[in-house]
Formats: sequence, C-alpha cells, structure tokens
Amino acid sequence: MKSSSSSTSRPESGASPLSSPRTLMAWVALLYFSEGLPLGLFYDLFPVNLRQAGVGPAEIGLLSLLGLAWTVKFLWAPLIDAWRQHRWWIAGANLGMALVLATLAMHPQALGQGATWPWALLAAFTMLSATNDIATDGYTIELLSKDQYGVANGLRIGFYRVGMLAAGGLLVVAGSMGTPGQANWAAAYGLGALLMLINGGAILMAPAQPPRAEREAGASAREWAAVRQQPLWLLALGFVMAGLLWPVLGPVAKALGWAAVQAVSGTWWFKGAVPVGLMFAGAGLMVKAARGPQAHAMADGPIFGAWVELLARPGMLPVLLFILLFKLGDAAMGFMVKPFWVDAGFTPAQIGLVSVNVGLGLSIAGGLVGGWYVDRVGIFKGLWVLGLAQALSNLGYALAAWYVPHGHAGTDVAMSYQAAVYAASGLESFTSGLGTGAFMAFLMGITSKERATTEYAILSSIFAFSRAVAGWAGGLGVEQMGYAVFFFLTFWLSFPAYLLLPAVRRMLSKAGLR
Repeated sequence: MKSSSSSTSRPESGASPLSSPRTLMAWVALLYFSEGLPLGLFYDLFPVNLRQAGVGPAEIGLLSLLGLAWTVKFLWAPLIDAWRQHRWWIAGANLGMALVLATLAMHPQALGQGATWPWALLAAFTMLSATNDIATDGYTIELLSKDQYGVANGLRIGFYRVGMLAAGGLLVVAGSMGTPGQANWAAAYGLGALLMLINGGAILMAPAQPPRAEREAGASAREWAAVRQQPLWLLALGFVMAGLLWPVLGPVAKALGWAAVQAVSGTWWFKGAVPVGLMFAGAGLMVKAARGPQAHAMADGPIFGAWVELLARPGMLPVLLFILLFKLGDAAMGFMVKPFWVDAGFTPAQIGLVSVNVGLGLSIAGGLVGGWYVDRVGIFKGLWVLGLAQALSNLGYALAAWYVPHGHAGTDVAMSYQAAVYAASGLESFTSGLGTGAFMAFLMGITSKERATTEYAILSSIFAFSRAVAGWAGGLGVEQMGYAVFFFLTFWLSFPAYLLLPAVRRMLSKAGLR
C-alpha cells in the first residue's frame, strides 16, 4: 500500500516549498538560464570553433549526433526521479560541465586538430547537460501549479534563450581578446566554466521540492521480474544503446587500427544512417512491448512504468509523432546558422554581439508574448498559430543566404549584407520563442505530476531526437544544396506536424486543457 506523503516523505532541506509566486518565477528564470547555457555553447561556440579551425559542414553536422544524449535521457531519468534531490543533480551537472570547459580552455585548439579525446569531452558535456535538463524540468513541473504554466513558460523560454545567447556573449568577449578574425577560445571556454560554477552554486539555494507519496514497496523488483519474462524490452533498450554508442565506433577503430571499420567510417550511412536506424528500431520495439498483453505488470515500475502509462493512452502514438515533427524545420536549420555566419565573413565578435544586443531582447519578448498568447487562446490554437510564426525565421535565413555572398573572416562585410543577416537573426530569435511557448505548455500539460521527471524526459527526448538527426542531415544538406536552398527547404519541414493536430486536440481535451 502506498504511504501518505505526510508520514513517509520529507521535502529537501532548504527554502520553504510555499514560496511566493513571484519568488518561484525568479527561480524558474535562473533554472532555465542554467539549462539554456549548455545548449548555447553546443550550438554556437563549438560550431564556430570547429568552422574556424577548418572543419567542414558535414563534420560539424555530425557533431549534432552527440546530442543524442538528450534523446536517451529517459534511460537515467528514473534514477533522478527516485532519488529526488533535484537541486543536487543540477548543481553536480553544472560542476561537471565546468570541468569539461576548463579542460578545453587549457587546450583551446584541440577541437580542430583531429584528436579523439576532445570529442569524448563533448560527449560527456552533452550527457551532463541532458542530466541537468531532466532534473530542471522535473523540479519545475513539481513546483508549479497548472495555472502558473503560461507565465512560467514565458519566463522559461525567455531565460532559456538568454542562457543560449550568453554563449554569444562569450564569443564577443573572446573575439575582442583574440587576433583579427579569430577568437581567443581559451577565454571563451574559461568564462563558460565560471558561469557554470556560479549557476551550480546558486541553484542549491532554490526552494525545496514538495513532498509526494512514496511508490509501493517492491515495485522495482516486480518490474525487473516482468522484464525478464518480456525480453522484448531488453532488446529494445539494446538497439537504443547501440544507436547511441555507434558514433564512438569510428574513433575507437582509428585508435585500435581496425582497418575494415576505418574504411567505411567516413561514409554517410556509417556516420548517420546506421545509428539513426538502430534508434528507430529500438523505439519501434518499445512501442510494441508497451502495447503487449503483459505490459500492465510493469505499469507501477520506476523505469518502464512511465513508458507503459504514456503509450497505453488512446491516441498517444500520433501525439508522439507530432512531438517529433513540430520543430523539425527549426531544428534542421538551427545547427547550420552559425556556420553560415562564419562563411559569410562575420567574425566571432560580430556573431556574438548581434546575438546579445538584438537577440536577447527579442527572444525574451517572444517567450513572454508566446506565454501570454497561450494563456489567452489556449494551447491548441497557440500551437498552430505560433507554429506558423516560428516557420517564418527559416524563410528569413533563406533570403539572407540567397542575398549574402561568401566571405572570409576578418574582412569587412558590407552594411547591406550585415543588415540582412541581422534581420534574419532577429526574426529567428523572436519567432522561435513564440513557437516554443505553446510547445512547452503542451508537453507540461499532458505530463502526470506523479511521474513528472520521467514522463517529461521521455517527451522531450523525442523532440531532442529530431533535433539531433536534423542537425546531422543539415550538414549534408548544406554541402549538397548550399545554404539558401537548404534553408528554404527547412521551411516546408515545419508543416507535416499540422496533419496530426486533431490527435493533439483530443489529447488536450482528455487532460482538461484547451
């Protein structure tokens, strides 16, 4: 029998969980700055560093496959959900990311020298960032009531973008300290490490999580007994893990001298098609297992229980497909934006300066407007209206790429070309906040508070998978089509999700939302 929260569960030590709404919103802002900063480093700092070091777009696109850590974070989300000390998980993840950045600061040119160990560090960085995301999202959902989601999501989006754009600020500082056309990467990574340390220390002072009832004793043992009787679950996990670890096979083969593997390790199918195929195979087997006749035996389990509960809901499969597709166009373009800036002749300082001075205010405004609009018209209308606005940034970058010629870093970029790229960047900052506001409200709305950490990790992992695969494909697309044609194509990738909106409406109705 489940115990009551008052007798068996105590909140973490720290601030009272009954903090005022204004105080809670201030912590939401800090938490999502802390969550957005690592992604900004991954999408802004690392690609610019690689491109300046002479690494090609296809290899930079391959970097996004390291982002599969955000896709499989549901594997360790139950551990965080069970231990519950979310603030300590967040602080520990920030400390780990700070150590990675400090190491890169001591070896700032390593990413462009073909060595294997810096890529291992980047993989560790994404794993730590995914852990930070799990703990932050679960903590926030538990702390807030549903009537606070609109305002909170506006702040989440705005300050998540502030965190991402802080990476642009690091580029500005590093560019001003470096040689013409080249950033001082040691300064950039060192300042990033310092920010991570400050974030981790501050989060320990956040309010305590509210207590909740303990799960039924012995649920884990019964779940693993059921898994042994349903090996399809283990096979599904095996495929997922094989897909995750596949990108490591190339560097390992190089280090060990495996000539046969090295011969094919540079092909597109080895780098991308095989790991993506393994991930899809694992996901398909998991769906089949969750719909099997014995799946109910695992419904209370801490690891697979959330999957069973989600996939058992009527109409959930098209909703999961909607989550996979909703931001596909945005994700496909996003990883190639900074390489485009570099190839257009912009310096790291120029890239960061516009992101900070222009993008910062517009992204916060977009997040707040998106949250306000969702509160006013509902999640469903917010999804399709703001989703259309989100797609406009792709057209803006397509026009800029068609108009602006390639240049060389350190040379003067004509003011008309600067204006075109800056306008595209401003449009992207504002409209991305709009679409994300409705999307986050949707994910939070269909998440159960009893399994908030694990369920939200699963749902956001599906979105992260599309982002990782789209980023990899983006590098190949740019090399084959050029920036302008590829950016125009990504605009049309925004619309397949609209075919699934009827299923989304039904799911929102069942959750008591509109």
